[in-house]
Amino acid sequence: MAAVRISSRSGLPSLLLYLGIGIALGQDGIFDVKFDNAELTQVIGYAALVVILAEGGLGAKWKEVKPVLPAAAVVSTVGVGISVGITASAAHYLVGLDWRQALIIGAVVSSTDAAAVFSVLRRVPLPPRITGVLEAESGFNDAPVVILVVAFSAAGPVEHWYVLVAEIALELAIGAAIGIAVGWLGSLGLRHVALPASGLYPIAVMAIAVSAYAAGAMAHGSGFLAVYLAAMILGNSKLPHWPATRGFADGLGWLAQIGMFVLLGLLVTPHDLVDDFWPAIVVGLVLTMVARPLSVFLSLAPFRMPAREKVLMSWAGLRGAVPIILATIPMVSGVQGSTRIFNIVFVLVIVYTLIQGPTLPWVANKLNIADDPAEADDLGIESAPLERLRGHLLSVDIPAKSKMHGVEVGELRLPAGAAVTLVVREGTSFVPSPATVLRRGDELLVVATDPVRDRAEERLRAVGEGGKLAGWLGTGSPVANAPGMVGPHGGSAIPQAMKLAKKLGGAGAGAPGNGNGSGTKTSP
Repeated sequence: MAAVRISSRSGLPSLLLYLGIGIALGQDGIFDVKFDNAELTQVIGYAALVVILAEGGLGAKWKEVKPVLPAAAVVSTVGVGISVGITASAAHYLVGLDWRQALIIGAVVSSTDAAAVFSVLRRVPLPPRITGVLEAESGFNDAPVVILVVAFSAAGPVEHWYVLVAEIALELAIGAAIGIAVGWLGSLGLRHVALPASGLYPIAVMAIAVSAYAAGAMAHGSGFLAVYLAAMILGNSKLPHWPATRGFADGLGWLAQIGMFVLLGLLVTPHDLVDDFWPAIVVGLVLTMVARPLSVFLSLAPFRMPAREKVLMSWAGLRGAVPIILATIPMVSGVQGSTRIFNIVFVLVIVYTLIQGPTLPWVANKLNIADDPAEADDLGIESAPLERLRGHLLSVDIPAKSKMHGVEVGELRLPAGAAVTLVVREGTSFVPSPATVLRRGDELLVVATDPVRDRAEERLRAVGEGGKLAGWLGTGSPVANAPGMVGPHGGSAIPQAMKLAKKLGGAGAGAPGNGNGSGTKTSP
């Protein structure tokens, strides 16, 4: 856990710390543990990567990914092809590797690492479109890169480029279709079936995501793309007990990273890295300063993005454990010179991750790229199904920059069948009246019947984003006193929600005050 804290404070991806632990345990290290099973490392690495991609997909926000999805898809396919060609040429002409070895290295290091990107970017305040492209790219580009590395490592001549392109396109299409189908069916089931214990929801979500990988691989598609898309759909489906699920997935992701990185550190032999240090520096320099920028600028040419954002995206192409895991494929396949390939990739990843990770915030500041501080924070909403009462409890946290601050309870205009039954403010709970003014930091308990649960959450998020005028500003549901909407002073009846609230021991939004602030209009 100390390594986790050091990683978070320093800005370094945890890769470096855990690899260091593995190296210290392994050959030439303190305990001199001898481990050279590349095949086992590859299997465990694949399993860890599935968990990391699932965790990344669960944390991806669809509203950020959706506008940049075409750009991310192009960067993770066309951009990968450009990067492979340039990096392989450098490895062949500058380092002297034969073309098969050069192509393998070019393919291996052209994949950005999901774990490294997720861990670093979520601490850097970048605009959502940049974060969306980079995170989606790191989730998407593993699939085509794995296909390329396996093809280049296979015995016999390398297939023609158009055969490889067709194979990549087919596997990606199959993986995408299966991932979307599994994610949609899984979210549908979890939203309509109440599990016997809340602790089963995180396990069920991760099991569905892993099933998407298995189904994609069995169908000869891209399992990595399938698990990422399935997890993304699950993560944006407003599932019950969502904060607990995110915490569980985050913990599993950390465990997967720790195990994977330590194992990779055990596999390497430090004294063998000396001869391959400068070749790795040369290949990495071409990759970082030429191949990555050209792949970003050329693949994003059809999209309207400022040049400074493309520069930042070029520098943010972080490598991590994924390239090192992929470097075990030629070792398992018996490719000549595979140990040298592994050593070059290992050194390259260590050196350039050490440079790029901590300097990313500095580069963002120099380019004057930062997230908009005026943008409203998204509400934290947790849903708990009440199967016997045919309703839901929505626990709503109002963050610091939410535009729900200063809005009266009656101005929320929740649909009929939903009501704010309790407000917790500075450790004190009270039953609000329609005139109670909400504040940042408040926690709300909202009761909603089954038919209006989705509309109630949609309305709450709309007000959090656009304030009391959300409907008039084109955000969320209408604000006029339309049928089924609660008026500004609670005029519309909500008998179902009131019954539900009374069964739970609460009261509706229009209940009398209790002396703790309800029924009194407070200043914003």
